[in-house]
Amino acid sequence: MSNTGIADRRDVARAIDALRRGWPVVIDEAGAALTLLAIETADAGRLAGFAPDGRYDVLVSPERAATLMLANQRPAAQAPAAVRIAQVPWLDLDKATALADPARDLSSPMKGPFATRATGADGAAAAALKLARLAGILPAFFVRDGEGGSDTPRPSAAAIFDYDAPSHLVIASRARLPVAASRQHTDIIAFRSAEEATEHVALVIGAPNGRPPLVRLHSECLTGDVFGSLKCDCGPQLDGALHRIAEEGWGILLYLRQEGRGIGLINKLRAYALQDQGFDTVDANLRLGFGIDERDFGVAARMLALIGQTRIRLLTNNPAKVAGLAAAGIDIVERVEHRVTANPHNVDYLATKRDRTGHML
Repeated sequence: MSNTGIADRRDVARAIDALRRGWPVVIDEAGAALTLLAIETADAGRLAGFAPDGRYDVLVSPERAATLMLANQRPAAQAPAAVRIAQVPWLDLDKATALADPARDLSSPMKGPFATRATGADGAAAAALKLARLAGILPAFFVRDGEGGSDTPRPSAAAIFDYDAPSHLVIASRARLPVAASRQHTDIIAFRSAEEATEHVALVIGAPNGRPPLVRLHSECLTGDVFGSLKCDCGPQLDGALHRIAEEGWGILLYLRQEGRGIGLINKLRAYALQDQGFDTVDANLRLGFGIDERDFGVAARMLALIGQTRIRLLTNNPAKVAGLAAAGIDIVERVEHRVTANPHNVDYLATKRDRTGHML
């Protein structure tokens, strides 16, 4: 269960909104604070307001720092952490944007030199990276030490780390929804929290029959689910899961609003552009500054608990889903494999899932 109160969660929600709008935020850590402005949503006017004296550094994720070959300036034994790039005369808005966004890495190699220095508040710096993921923006910031203005959103690092603990989800609505894949009674259940706009849904197909339900966790994929993209296998997986659950006569499909393995639609499209340059899905996410998989399967566990089904059969090839649900208290009595047919456009994608993320294909 989350230890974060409603006021703390609202502070985080305000900070997420501020980052998207190009406003500064302050992240408090015991004895220290960082004031940050997201590079992606900054412009010259916002940067001037953020740093009237022209003094700022840049904060990037360890994954992005590794791409920029800056991470090796940290002690070799130190765990991966946010990297603070010290200001130099040529580190203006243009150069900072190039540091943040990998779209032109190959055509415009980085100019430098750049040097790193201590973040000044490692917990606040790490929380900033998580806040970027929650906001769906690139994890890169202009950064200054100190507390910013009195009206600046200022969540604590602890509140950010605890923010997407799924305990704040509740059932918001439920209705009958006939679906083409099944002739059984089907209900759709919507889940939401008071602090954020993200809404997850579950389809409950059929009725309990004495067996644990067959459950599929499906992460939202606009390009695959709606437009029939051939770059991934998401659309066929969704369709196949619905039919498989219908054949079983009883089961649940959880539709999780965690697009692009948790990095959001816009960043997923950036990853697609990097794939067109020859990077696989794993390396594309890392070059953007994200982890390989940023999803939180605790959200799915909370949804199942609210539905009253914590003992399940899981339809998946992904061991991370098994581990994530089990860690959140779901009893998985059986893993059921879920296979779809490859096409010429996603053969390499499927191979990457098998070879680099451990999918059992």
